[in-house]
Amino acid sequence: MSEFMLYPAIDLRGGQAVRLYKGDYEQMTVYDDDPAAVAGRFRAAGAQFLHVVDLDGAKEGSPKNHPVIAEIVSAFGRPVQVGGGIRTGETLEALFSLGVVRAILGTAAVNQPDFVRAALQEYGERIMIGIDAKDGRVAVNGWLETSDVTAVELGRELKAAGASRVIFTDIARDGTLTGPNLPAIVEMAEQTGLGVIASGGIKETNDLLELAKYRGRGVIGSIIGKALYNGNIELTEAIREVDASC
Repeated sequence: MSEFMLYPAIDLRGGQAVRLYKGDYEQMTVYDDDPAAVAGRFRAAGAQFLHVVDLDGAKEGSPKNHPVIAEIVSAFGRPVQVGGGIRTGETLEALFSLGVVRAILGTAAVNQPDFVRAALQEYGERIMIGIDAKDGRVAVNGWLETSDVTAVELGRELKAAGASRVIFTDIARDGTLTGPNLPAIVEMAEQTGLGVIASGGIKETNDLLELAKYRGRGVIGSIIGKALYNGNIELTEAIREVDASC
């Protein structure tokens, strides 16, 4: 059986759990002012791994929500991965000292390839790469800028540098509930040899079941955000259906 895991998401801004629409900081919805309580609910629903993004850190280039992240790690009590503004080794060490299991590097993968290679060599599987794409090209700095690098090109470079897993986000789908960009997700997995965790656009459990069909071709999981918060997906039921489909 190939791996396929569901990752409920908590996006942090100003210490609150929020969601953006297509990565737009001006189109933000606050869902809860107690992110640690959200993490506890996800644990009770059966989540085995939690995905956390420090949106303030992603935008400003250094983490801004460490106290809240520490509370989330404690409340969840299971593995947590965190991204957003991780550009230095000191930041990595600080996150790991909070009990974070995996750190997600995004903008650094484009702008600081030497740092990313060194991190992969030192921490191995604890480093996850986030590839965020806009029209096939990689977006950086909290999705505020688009680079000249294509998502697949970056994926191949990261694989050669020692990466094994990436989170692939189609920004045009993020927060829209329009379904995942399946062709781009499968292309990323097949063209790079990386394990791909899909993110962006998940609307309903059927989207997860469709993604899970590609678990043998390198699609190893999915992040779920808005669809959980608005009730489109019930986490316990989604986990049960995905597990039953394999």
